[in-house]
Amino acid sequence: MQQSGQRSPWYYVPTLYFAEGLPYILINSVSVVLYKSLGISNERIGLWTSMLYLPWVIKMVWAPAVDLYATKRGWLVASQLLLGFVFMGAAVALAGGNFFFPSLVLFAAGAFVSATHDIAVDGFYMLALTEKEEAYYVGIRVVAYRLAMIFGSGGLVYAAGKASAVMPVNLAWALAMFVPGLLFAGFYVWHRFVLPRPAVDCAKPVGRKSEGFFEAIAAYFRQEKIVVILLFILLYRFGEALLMKMASPFLMDSAAAGGLGVTTSEIGILYGTVGMIALILGGIIGGWILARYGLKKCVWPMTIALNLPDLFYCWLAHVKLAGVMLYPLIALEQFGAGLGFMAFTVFLMSIGDERYRTSHFAISTGLMGLGMMLPGMVSGYMQNTLGYAGFFWFVIAVTVPGMLLIPFIPVKARAVP
Repeated sequence: MQQSGQRSPWYYVPTLYFAEGLPYILINSVSVVLYKSLGISNERIGLWTSMLYLPWVIKMVWAPAVDLYATKRGWLVASQLLLGFVFMGAAVALAGGNFFFPSLVLFAAGAFVSATHDIAVDGFYMLALTEKEEAYYVGIRVVAYRLAMIFGSGGLVYAAGKASAVMPVNLAWALAMFVPGLLFAGFYVWHRFVLPRPAVDCAKPVGRKSEGFFEAIAAYFRQEKIVVILLFILLYRFGEALLMKMASPFLMDSAAAGGLGVTTSEIGILYGTVGMIALILGGIIGGWILARYGLKKCVWPMTIALNLPDLFYCWLAHVKLAGVMLYPLIALEQFGAGLGFMAFTVFLMSIGDERYRTSHFAISTGLMGLGMMLPGMVSGYMQNTLGYAGFFWFVIAVTVPGMLLIPFIPVKARAVP
């Protein structure tokens, strides 16, 4: 492994991974709250914000280009400059009267740039740090990524909610989007000066890379039990994908519309702060449990932990409970999501051919993203058809097929850390 430059990775690893996490949470989660607070219908929110996830689903298609052309350093700083323009442009679009499609187009462009930025940042991390440094800073990068998610879904949403009390809602969100625009301009300047220039970070000759890429894809689909694997990946988080898109609209809608009337700033605390911390803790504790007991023993209880809290929403839709009781319920639901996601991640890491482990994990995560995107696209239509109570019961029903596949999925030795 190539030695890193003279500057300590402390100068750039935290900022790189904060910059990686921030656009992901803004485009995929905060956009839901943003559009709901601006009066966009659940059908349009579910369809269009789910489609914003597409670049992360298919980023493996253009990932080889990041290897073949220019440097990882060049890709990532250019991506950060573009992301600065994207969020500043979104702020301008939101300040106008006809804001929906202009802002949506900018978020879509930001999604493609952000997915490319992810590829470049992860590649640069492996080139700029020694093996010892990679292991040491892995925890730092995870913490920085999660802090970005709390800042975006908690801090910015809370600030937008408070600002909307003293100014038009669209201007409050315009100011909230201008902040990450400024941050990315700062990241661009900072990383232009502090990032090292590893000798191994250079454009690669094309050679036979394209053949290897297609062989890796072919090998993935030649796996034993591939049909079961594909169905499990697509169905495991089906219910969660539906719930994620409509949970915030449910909380924010008025009682007359079947919701709980929670304010935007409260959403920032509920989901963006308390929920996000619970999600992180679920992931940390889930990782420890999986390392101790292995996936085979943990997959059932962790899957139940993922899906059982959906009953909370059915209950809330019937009793219309709001106030402080929402905090422990949302925390438990998000904690269970963290546990279930860790089990799923370990499963995805365990499948595939050892020769193509990185590529196969990328394919699996892309398919997982597809399994999240497609249900999200129809979530608003389902909610509008069934009402909130019926929709949440439907969410519970669609968790069953994924669970029924658990006895048939292959769990390899590598799935026991």
